[in-house]
Amino acid sequence: MSNKLSPEIFNAIADNLTKLADLFPSAVKDGQLDIYALCEELGQFEEVGVEKYELIWSGKQAAKKLSQTDVTGRTLKYIPEDSKDADTTQNLYIEGDNLEVLKLLRQNYYGVIKMIYIDPPYNTGNDFVYRDDFSMNEKMSDEAEGDIVGEERMVVNQKSGNRYHANWLNMIYPRLRVAKDLLCEDGVIFISIDDNEISQLRRICDEIFGEPCFVADVSWQRTYSPRNDSKSVSDEKEHLIVYSKFPDWTPNRLPRTEKMDSKYKNPDNDVSLWRTSDAFAPGAVTHQGMVYAIQHPLTGDLIYPYKGACWPLKQSEMLEIMQGWGKYILKDLDDADMRAEVCGIQESEVRSGVMGIVLDESISAAKEYAQEVYDRGRWPRFFFTKKGLGGIARKTYLNDTDGRVVTNLWLHHEVGHTDEAKKEIKLLFNENAPFDTPKPTRLIDRMLTISTDRDSTILDFFSGSATTAHAAMKKNAEDNGNRKFILVQLPEESASVEYKTLCDIGKERIRRAGEKIKTDIESNNTQLIIGETPKQIPDIGFRVFRVADTNIRWTNEALNDGQITLSEAGLSENDKLDFMPDYTDIDVVYEIMLRQRDIPLSSNINKLDVGKRTYMFANAYIVCLDESVTVDLVESLATIEPTPIKYVFRDSAFDDNISLKDETIRRLEAYVARNSGEQKKAFTVEFI
Repeated sequence: MSNKLSPEIFNAIADNLTKLADLFPSAVKDGQLDIYALCEELGQFEEVGVEKYELIWSGKQAAKKLSQTDVTGRTLKYIPEDSKDADTTQNLYIEGDNLEVLKLLRQNYYGVIKMIYIDPPYNTGNDFVYRDDFSMNEKMSDEAEGDIVGEERMVVNQKSGNRYHANWLNMIYPRLRVAKDLLCEDGVIFISIDDNEISQLRRICDEIFGEPCFVADVSWQRTYSPRNDSKSVSDEKEHLIVYSKFPDWTPNRLPRTEKMDSKYKNPDNDVSLWRTSDAFAPGAVTHQGMVYAIQHPLTGDLIYPYKGACWPLKQSEMLEIMQGWGKYILKDLDDADMRAEVCGIQESEVRSGVMGIVLDESISAAKEYAQEVYDRGRWPRFFFTKKGLGGIARKTYLNDTDGRVVTNLWLHHEVGHTDEAKKEIKLLFNENAPFDTPKPTRLIDRMLTISTDRDSTILDFFSGSATTAHAAMKKNAEDNGNRKFILVQLPEESASVEYKTLCDIGKERIRRAGEKIKTDIESNNTQLIIGETPKQIPDIGFRVFRVADTNIRWTNEALNDGQITLSEAGLSENDKLDFMPDYTDIDVVYEIMLRQRDIPLSSNINKLDVGKRTYMFANAYIVCLDESVTVDLVESLATIEPTPIKYVFRDSAFDDNISLKDETIRRLEAYVARNSGEQKKAFTVEFI
């Protein structure tokens, strides 16, 4: 199968229509949505009124359309000179407008990201907001280089403006819509915000993610002491809005604290630390078979659950546990009145045939044996308080307990504060902090702890000083994890004298933080053990990409079809029609990689000893940029193992010879079938 490589990265509208057609075939006809048929499929047979509950602002429809349209004529250019450990790293740092970048990543990372954290502008009246006009060509961009505001990518959003809230909403809305596509099924997004836009942010997140996907509005105590110069209520917190991709997301538990564990003792010399817990569980009425008496082995008293409660285990399990205190049997006690009182119902409503657990020997004999058990220690799981003469209780072992439940209040002594964040970055930059408002790594660590596993991919598309990357590397160092980060940042001009843009600061911070982590591990590795395994140096590298103009002349098809002339395309008769001037082979390969599903940009590109300009990436895709295709070249490509799933050729290599293209595909099919035996392997062929 062959076709022309599409200039589109990802067609969100077509993808959504396909999903809708799978669910409701009658609602999509000839690629068009039949809204009336969809309403009928959903049981809505009355005409929907024009009024409905939603957040409306000037420009909302345009923001929706912007999130759905593909970004054309743009690509991600690899910057090797800024990268670190590029051959082995799985981390990415991308310079450019984050909406462009999110769209460029949408094909490769669709449904892949486990955690997104963003710290967008809070819209305080002095913040910049993005102006989403991507029509600027390379010449205009070059003229405006170094003046981001001049590029009109960012403008100050003054409170005095009549579109103050609308400007901010138009900026954040399409970015969140595209970001949702990147989250995996159990993915989650954390958004830092203050009081200026909290209510609007909640409502647009309800619309984009769905109200059932709201997880929490976390209050982060960002300062460790109130400001005495405040003229009103001192502002000590920021919001951290949390939404999941799908409802019923459950966070990981937090590690237990020493204070929590200090409640666990071992008074009976048991095999593990334990604490005293309630012996009963709620639900007496619905679990009447678990409402009965157990006879005390030392006093002979009959112990019933308290009102409304029942025993927490099956009666057979309770009988087995009590055997550890003496000889017990099941016996009908004719105690319907007592069980009715526990259940809070009439005696006539009590379940019949429920027996009690009682001693099968005299009280004196039972008491003697039970006292020996008590004095010996290692009591059964259900034990008796007050030196054996009190009520019944249950052991809860430390080894069987989960971690702490996550709450919506994150205090500074647990997750850090703004002063701590400034000290962290000053320490890395020799006491000369190049960034004023970083977040503490402990705050990001809390998010990583509750939402990721050791092999997750994390995205931050307002990355600022790169705290997210720093925190991810630290987390990997702690648990020998392999979390991957993708950071995106517009190269805004920085206030630092030493670093021109925020991207320069972010990249340098990752380098310095990574080297510090490496040095700390190397100097202390004999003392830093995770289970049986010494701490490993995590991935502290990153590949740098920058948003750039496309390398591929997507006008070829129009030229070949006679829709436009060479002069209209800005070309002469001697121009090669495949690629733009000043392209490199690697640039083209990465641009092709952007159009593949589930292929990370961290995949290595290998030059093959086949032809002169042939490359493989992800061990499955062949890009042949040779200027001519021969039979020998095709045969060599067909014998590559493992068999690629896609071959990409340049159009001009065939000199518009359609029969040669067909022959190439036929020979590839024949060679692959011959080399792969009886099982024919499927592949596709595309042309650029």
